[in-house]
Amino acid sequence: MTTIGPISSSVGTAHAQVLKRAEQALQTEKPTQAFTDRITNAIDNVADAQSKSAELAKAYEMGQENDLSKVMISQQVSSLGFQLTLNVRNKVLSAYKDIMNMPV
Repeated sequence: MTTIGPISSSVGTAHAQVLKRAEQALQTEKPTQAFTDRITNAIDNVADAQSKSAELAKAYEMGQENDLSKVMISQQVSSLGFQLTLNVRNKVLSAYKDIMNMPV
């Protein structure tokens, strides 16, 4: 019976340390951005990717850029960003329509 006491006290102190670390982690959490700020940043990033892709394609056509794979990857990144933006827009519009059709 004497061995149970030290084990339970060490488990209790370990549990207290874990709780203390969890509280510290939760308190130092950075404030999150607003939804509109995130959407605005995402749209700006997609627009930047598209403009960089267009610049790389133009540079390749003019002979200033020799790496075709870089141009193709840039075009694929901008295409995927646009498709994602379009799908998010469609989901938001669908959710808006669903909410507007709900009976009050």
